Amino acid sequence: MTTALKVNRPQPIITDKPLEHFHINSNIDLTIKVLESGQPILITELYSNGLLLMKEIQQYLKVKFPGESFQEQREYRSAYQKLSNLVLIEVVGHQLKVKKAPSIGWLTNLYADTSSFLLSFPQIQGLNSSWQWYQNGISIPVLRNKLHPYYGTYFPTRFDHLILFDNWLKRYEGPKKTAMEVGVGSGVLSFQLIKHGFQKVFATDTNPNAIVGLQEFMGETKLSRKVELDFGKLFGRWENKTELIVFNPPWLPESKDTEGNEDAIYYNEGLFPEFFAAAKKRLLPEGKLLLVFSNLAEITGLTKDHPIEKELAKGDRFKLEKCFNRKVKAASSKTKRDQNWRSTEEVEMWILTHK
Repeated sequence: MTTALKVNRPQPIITDKPLEHFHINSNIDLTIKVLESGQPILITELYSNGLLLMKEIQQYLKVKFPGESFQEQREYRSAYQKLSNLVLIEVVGHQLKVKKAPSIGWLTNLYADTSSFLLSFPQIQGLNSSWQWYQNGISIPVLRNKLHPYYGTYFPTRFDHLILFDNWLKRYEGPKKTAMEVGVGSGVLSFQLIKHGFQKVFATDTNPNAIVGLQEFMGETKLSRKVELDFGKLFGRWENKTELIVFNPPWLPESKDTEGNEDAIYYNEGLFPEFFAAAKKRLLPEGKLLLVFSNLAEITGLTKDHPIEKELAKGDRFKLEKCFNRKVKAASSKTKRDQNWRSTEEVEMWILTHK
């Protein structure tokens, strides 16, 4: 098992330059002009002042980007990210230096090497939400126990694809000696495999937080002896052949404004060809390759290419045994997503075998 990994965390901001302050009596329009000029703003006095400024930035950008299509909402989010990340807040002694602020354990756990620094307000919001999920746990319909996801680790907030996978596992009659999962994240698919009788799962991830988080979550339990982890790209150090390979890849192609920390959401053009080439070498002759995917990129117009269909069309590595589809549940009335495309969204589960 991989140990002593350096986890990802929001980079501490250290500056000697005087910063413009924002408090309850600050002029909102002037503050936003300062942000648009690329200059940072420091939240002072109350934590709620940060929440207020975030809300004002959102209102300002909704007027500037009124469209509701998937692409227009993407542009809005990009603009919001740019402005909001210039809003800073101070940490002193591992605590936020404003009144009525939440207590966030990650400020101690992730920053043992420094106790006083600046972070952007959205980063603090992310740390706060993550700490609540980590402390309280998250219920997943297909698992018996709650997850306690580590900071910076992907975990599912929608479950249609997990239900599809669980239903398939209930009917699976093949050997269950070993399986491999590429991109383990918070461990849901691997835990499903163990729940349905697989003796050993070899799992990898390129995110050190996923590996560290799962090591901590599993501890010295029986689960830790059944799920073996490796920090690495695709199959990492796992070279042995297996009867089942599982991969829930990112569902959207990356674009020029994709952030580097969104690897769980966006895929680059080399990911699928590299994965299929590596999977070919590790799948037993009668084994199955299972990919969980979605038609999201196609119905939102981000691409016309379906990477799994593209691989099958080549016809030199794998053939299709079965593709299962499940309609995604209707969006919440509170969602900002465009209902027109959401109504045609489906999750997919592709079962491939050797050619």
